[in-house]
Amino acid sequence: MNQNNFIYLLYGKIYINLTNLCTNNCVFCIRDIKDDVVGANLFLTEEKVDMPGLKKQLDDVKPGQYQEIVFCGYGEPMLRLEELKETAKYIREKYPHLKIRINTNGQANLVYKRNVVPELVGLIDSVSVSFNGENAQVYNAISLPKLPHAYEAMKEFIKECVKHNIETTATIVTGYKDYKVDLESCKSQIEAMGAKFRERPWIENGY
Repeated sequence: MNQNNFIYLLYGKIYINLTNLCTNNCVFCIRDIKDDVVGANLFLTEEKVDMPGLKKQLDDVKPGQYQEIVFCGYGEPMLRLEELKETAKYIREKYPHLKIRINTNGQANLVYKRNVVPELVGLIDSVSVSFNGENAQVYNAISLPKLPHAYEAMKEFIKECVKHNIETTATIVTGYKDYKVDLESCKSQIEAMGAKFRERPWIENGY
């Protein structure tokens, strides 16, 4: 059996790949095109996080030389909330210099039917949320969410992160085929919620 790649390196940052599950099926998702990121196959052999194995992979990359660690892989990291929190606590204790970020679709509160943002306070520094569209219709066409009311839940998640003083950025992917998003509308909505706006031009290989 191949070893699961829970850790991969990109752009001078450490990335953590906790799961292949996701509540979206975004039209631009890179995992529908290729198996790997910078040579690391991110498809897991089973949906179970080997915590000792993950921590060993993390220690093996010598985190002291890096400045940021990001929960982001071929799935939605917040679907592994308990493992994410355990890993973040481990990083806080052993590598306190590392900034910790989560890249997420922002649907965790909808999934768990509770506000999980307070559980992240003190464990993470920032979140990057896939905003994807100026309204639910555009969002649904691009994100193909599996849960109802995903767009509204995503926006409420952003507001909760801002409220709890977690640095929050909301992103829009542009340049994928002929999908059009009203960037100005997105930007104004995002900034009105107190978050930062970032455009992410679509790249064919994902990075």
